[in-house]
Amino acid sequence: MMTTRRTDYAVIGAGVLGCLIAREILTRDPHASVALLERDAVASGATRRSAGLHFPRGSSPRVRRMASHSQQWYAALKAARPELPVHSLRMTVVAPTAEEAQLRRTYLPEAKLRPATELPATIGPLPAGMSAWEGDGCQYADVHALTQVLARELRPTAEFREGVQVTGVTPTADGVHLDLGTGDALTAGHVVLAPGPWLAAPAWKDLVAPLGARVKKVVALHIEIPPAADERAIIFQDEDAFLLPYHERGHWLFSYTCQEWDVDPDTVPASLSPTGRGEALATLRQYAPHLVKHCTSGRVFCDAYGPDAEPLVRALTEDGRVVFAGAANGSGYRLAPAITAEAADLLPLPPERNLPSQRTLPSQRKDAA
Repeated sequence: MMTTRRTDYAVIGAGVLGCLIAREILTRDPHASVALLERDAVASGATRRSAGLHFPRGSSPRVRRMASHSQQWYAALKAARPELPVHSLRMTVVAPTAEEAQLRRTYLPEAKLRPATELPATIGPLPAGMSAWEGDGCQYADVHALTQVLARELRPTAEFREGVQVTGVTPTADGVHLDLGTGDALTAGHVVLAPGPWLAAPAWKDLVAPLGARVKKVVALHIEIPPAADERAIIFQDEDAFLLPYHERGHWLFSYTCQEWDVDPDTVPASLSPTGRGEALATLRQYAPHLVKHCTSGRVFCDAYGPDAEPLVRALTEDGRVVFAGAANGSGYRLAPAITAEAADLLPLPPERNLPSQRTLPSQRKDAA
């Protein structure tokens, strides 16, 4: 029999962003009722395949502010919870020598960019006209594991519905009616859409379409050699690519910019294609040709991208009851805390006063009932 329940807030999508948004709602208003709805399992979409690399840069003033906010948030989180799978990492940035001024405008002051005294052993001599800089503020996370921790801590105070597809989103005079694939329904005072690359889901396709966001294929190669303990992340600025030493997994990851657009997250192949692998190797070969023979595996998925290379955080209805948060251009983990804060600011919640990571959920407090 169909049942209809009511909740103050419904968050659609239980990836890292959706879980952080639910956490922020409850941090700002511990008495709110919150439901997270996920078509699959928690952290099963783009979050599961995320490289999880954070570095302090931004292509626009807003993104730089977001990167700075997120950097402080993650630093405070790690200081308060050192057991979490967030790991500091040294960083080398490779870019054209002539673009140093622009590079320094792009990276935050926290990066403290300085000319590299030596190249990482992972890459060979740089092509003519290229230079390297060392920087601070880099870290990477096991985003899937981190999101599972966030979800576990949310469960005592939020309602989780995994494996439940939202089939309809209908704004009404007193809330937002959600039809669910189980035959049940939910009425929410406000809804936050954090669907990752599922922009074209029938339930919200028409609401999201005016944002102009698109879905792009994301490809990363696994380089099957163990990184040394002191290896650093290497960022190839102009190529929008990076090498990440995955110490916990025992291999390297090479992420490059694939230009295959408007793919469907439900049908995009999960395995490497000759074209995708070849394009990635062409970029890698410029800097580390000796690694090419070790690129025998990888990961493939997709992500949502905003039209201006900035995350999208917008009210989708005139009354502000439906908010979209995402399309972070491949930086969902990197900018998630800032996206979360912007989304929460669009909801009828108290303003953010401290870094979210310095506060605790009601279920984490010693005096919690």
